[in-house]
Amino acid sequence: MASGVDGTPTVLRMGLDIGSTTIKLVLLPEHSPAAPAGARPDPASVSPVSPVFAEYRRHNADVRGELTRLLGEVARVYPGAVVRGAVTGSAGLSLATLMGLPFVQEVIAETETVRVCDPQADVVIELGGEDAKITYLHPTPEQRMNGTCAGGTGAFIDQMAQLLHTDAAGLDDMASRYTTLYP
Repeated sequence: MASGVDGTPTVLRMGLDIGSTTIKLVLLPEHSPAAPAGARPDPASVSPVSPVFAEYRRHNADVRGELTRLLGEVARVYPGAVVRGAVTGSAGLSLATLMGLPFVQEVIAETETVRVCDPQADVVIELGGEDAKITYLHPTPEQRMNGTCAGGTGAFIDQMAQLLHTDAAGLDDMASRYTTLYP
């Protein structure tokens, strides 16, 4: 059984994002730092929270099967832990209901996360499997979404990374070292 120093069960906070093509799960310690809702913390006082578990998987249209495997892995790594959490993502609403967990709309979830973890950030750009979104955070949040279908946006990034023998993080690194900008 996963337990703390005093023998009480380990309590973890879970974020579960079930999208059109992938499942992302992160576990944080119960008492990881967070700012109260509506507060703008001093950037110097906000430390990044290191997840104790993080996984990104393609579900290949078998959402329930892949989620069952993923949660089974969490149970093996943290047996007996108490897990509290919420679900987000385009395929998350019905599973949140089935699991008895709260559902949080994905733009709200990512906006709140960025507000807490990087309060100086001004814009969030999200490229998903179904669409692309941009959220301006200041002075008040404003979101824009592509007007036509962007199906496969995330898959396109994965394919380009594979073509260049890297991954999405590798593409990010390559972009940070560009030497020529093509109009």
